[in-house]
Amino acid sequence: MTRNVALLFAIACGLAVANIYYAQPLLDAISNEFGITHSSVGIVITITQVCYALGLLLLVPLGDLLNRRWLIAGQMLVSVLALIAVGSAPTSMVLFMGIASVGLLAVVTQTLVAFAATLAAPAERGRTVGVVTSGIVMGILLARTFAGILMDLAGWRSVYLVSAVLTLIVACVLFRVLPHSEHKRESLSYLQLLRSLFTLYAQERILRIRAVLCLMIFTAFSILWTPLVLPLSAPPLSLSHTAIGAFGLAGVAGALAAARAGRLADRGLGQRTTGVALILLLISWVPISYTQHSLLALIVGIVLLDLAVQAVHVTNMSMILTLRPEARSRLTAGYMIFYSIGSATGSIASTHIYAYSGWNGVCLLGAIVSASALLFWALTRRLK
Repeated sequence: MTRNVALLFAIACGLAVANIYYAQPLLDAISNEFGITHSSVGIVITITQVCYALGLLLLVPLGDLLNRRWLIAGQMLVSVLALIAVGSAPTSMVLFMGIASVGLLAVVTQTLVAFAATLAAPAERGRTVGVVTSGIVMGILLARTFAGILMDLAGWRSVYLVSAVLTLIVACVLFRVLPHSEHKRESLSYLQLLRSLFTLYAQERILRIRAVLCLMIFTAFSILWTPLVLPLSAPPLSLSHTAIGAFGLAGVAGALAAARAGRLADRGLGQRTTGVALILLLISWVPISYTQHSLLALIVGIVLLDLAVQAVHVTNMSMILTLRPEARSRLTAGYMIFYSIGSATGSIASTHIYAYSGWNGVCLLGAIVSASALLFWALTRRLK
């Protein structure tokens, strides 16, 4: 796994995962165009995340069964069609169907992560996973900046149409670069493959513990990012979509922490990294709560929260991908299903809380979830 190939994987992952986050800074525009209330517009994100979870269950395990080169390129090409459908949707029903397809197919990101772990040398697996995962978090965060700029220039639909073109280009490059032959694949039927995913939950305690941590940290992540556009776009701040999207740049610090967290996991320091990161996650809600009074405080909070979430996530991935080399796609799928559950829960809960309790209610919810994650880690950190 050369560094250039790892960077290509990171770019592909970032582009793929960005497709499910473009809607977050566009929620108010989508709400206005299709007549969806602010208290319900979070359903756009929820649909995406629920379908992403279905994709993790139904598509990602195929990486242990089929040729990943064809699987990755095929999913990205179908994603192009889904993105075009969203960008040209005439009704909310077509929008929901298109966004559901985008979420389902965005799981190609996790197939790429599992493939990277397979290609990497054992001593560098954490570092490689960190590099590739840094592409994911940068895609998540820069999606807001990209979407905000295009929204102001050409409307929200242009975001998905431009992404369709970029996805097509990356799919073609990957098809040329990915190896033609792979390791020996599982001789299972598709149904046996899916059943074995649940067997992994029963047999691997680390997978269960890290999956629950994943659910909690991405619930907190979504509690911040899904409703953030609402107070920033409303008076007295009334920021443009470009300015709102630019806050994603503050979170890129989390991406820079990714590779370092992977190296620490390679050295056996995963538990210590997790504990420190979860403390930072809880602390981050203090400056975030001052958003409507100080944008600088918001920036500090974003940096802390995204750094913490990414550090825990990379550590989680590094730890679970060492468990069963022949089942890395299924391990990734089993873990990331909890990511989608957390993201969907955070999206719908935070928009409802904002509608009834404002930004302070959102911050209190985020702090409660973060404290729960820290407590859960403290109670389980000595379990093997």
